[in-house]
Amino acid sequence: MQSSSIRDRLTLAVPVQTARRRVLGLAAATAAMVVALGSGLPAQAAPAKGGAANLAMVGEPQGLDPMVSTADLVGTIMQHVYEPLYTFDANWAVAPMLAEGLPTVSKDGLTYTIALRKEVKLHNGRDLNADDVVASLQRWMELSPRGKAVAKEVASLTAKGPLSVELTLKAPYAPLLAQLALPSGMAAIMAKESIAPQLKDFIGTGPYKFKERRPDQFTVLVRHDSYSARKEAPSGYAGRREALLDELRFVPVPNANTRVEGALSGQFQYADLLPVEAAGRIDKGAPAVVPIVTKNFGFPYIVFNTKEGVLAAQPLRRAVQTAVGSGELLAAGFGDNRFFVVEPNFFPKGTPYYSDAGGKLYNERNPQAAKDQAAKAGYNGQPVRIMASRQYEFHYNMALVMAEQLKKAGFKTELQVVDWATLVQRRNDAKLWDVYFTHSGLFPEPMLSPPQLGEGAPGWWDSPAKKATLTAFNQETNIARRGPLWGAVQQVVYDEVPFIEVGKFNGLSARSAKLEGYTPAIWPFFWNTGLAK
Repeated sequence: MQSSSIRDRLTLAVPVQTARRRVLGLAAATAAMVVALGSGLPAQAAPAKGGAANLAMVGEPQGLDPMVSTADLVGTIMQHVYEPLYTFDANWAVAPMLAEGLPTVSKDGLTYTIALRKEVKLHNGRDLNADDVVASLQRWMELSPRGKAVAKEVASLTAKGPLSVELTLKAPYAPLLAQLALPSGMAAIMAKESIAPQLKDFIGTGPYKFKERRPDQFTVLVRHDSYSARKEAPSGYAGRREALLDELRFVPVPNANTRVEGALSGQFQYADLLPVEAAGRIDKGAPAVVPIVTKNFGFPYIVFNTKEGVLAAQPLRRAVQTAVGSGELLAAGFGDNRFFVVEPNFFPKGTPYYSDAGGKLYNERNPQAAKDQAAKAGYNGQPVRIMASRQYEFHYNMALVMAEQLKKAGFKTELQVVDWATLVQRRNDAKLWDVYFTHSGLFPEPMLSPPQLGEGAPGWWDSPAKKATLTAFNQETNIARRGPLWGAVQQVVYDEVPFIEVGKFNGLSARSAKLEGYTPAIWPFFWNTGLAK
């Protein structure tokens, strides 16, 4: 039984924001579905400066290149080293970071002129300039799944003087600024001389600099003493950032129970993504330990290999979809039903992108119908290779249940349990898997996640219907007309089954009471955060 205080936190700890802001004619979706990033919190004394924080992460990052990887872990760490042109404020509205302000946009909606902030210091001591930005965004458009999707929309990208960049589109593209703002698969701005196909020097503009990485032990970042902070008050990821801590030590701790024990013992000042069954134990650790419940943290989803293997054929993916019971998966993954929501709509009611399109194909859990569909599609007993990691325990628990659901429908299954870094590596090889489990944060712009909506992400979904519906959706910049177009995209996802969005969930983490100034966030950040003496 959960204590009353944790029950209260589930409801009250992260207030829901409903404010909307127009950005270049686009109304930002309400943040009813995401954690509020620190707005409306009571004023507190500034945290102390100095010290080092041990931050327990779910595993070892497979690399530190924030463009190449869409893994949240890489984005969480490297958002302290690199910064984008734009970011998100507490209401999930786009806000400038390295850009001086929002861009100037031509009347036809095609040309964006972006002025850069003056005297922003890179970690190597020189000032950031437009050539760094152009080189960085060109690399992002070549290597990042999100960047590749944006590249198809871009006609030209040029420096217009030392502190101005001009980006011209082929056609109006509504998600542009949001794509440039996301920490995952980040459009990170880096020193042009550090740019290479494989990064060796991590030279950005962020409040922390890369110091050292020892695989399976830690990644250490240290304060960037010449950091050029914005002047606006902190708001979500936006506004003033200050490196109060001397060091951030990101420690890979794959075992969830070890993260719990480390948080309770004081070994870790922060422990990320804890199993929900640990909520009672964390609550009993008060006042030394503070539970963090991130409301509507995100959604688990199951990615299908549409390129090779037994499920490359849509009729067999449809049969698997029929066999899957999302409600049962969520119950296995999160236990307490206060931590998850079973619903077919990708976005909640009250948001511009709410739609029930395709909902009849959600949570069917019909083994006999699935068996009939598989037989009609020519299934002949090939094993369905399901890949999951125990570092996200809810992924693993859901994978176990899905394997059983498929067996009841006559499928043979092969469960591949690997560490997260291995999964991230293996999912890039279409010959190695058929299904893998992952999750994403829930954002107000549909094109931000999952990356399978973009180009080249694992799963390699590509079809005429995808192209047609996404083109119509992305070229419409009026929110009143754009919202309903999302339903057509959602219907195609249900019809073609490139992935299954399982439902929505709340996240549980924990921090030491000594870690002051921490703001709950989907990608945890530790600027403006200090340790009490």
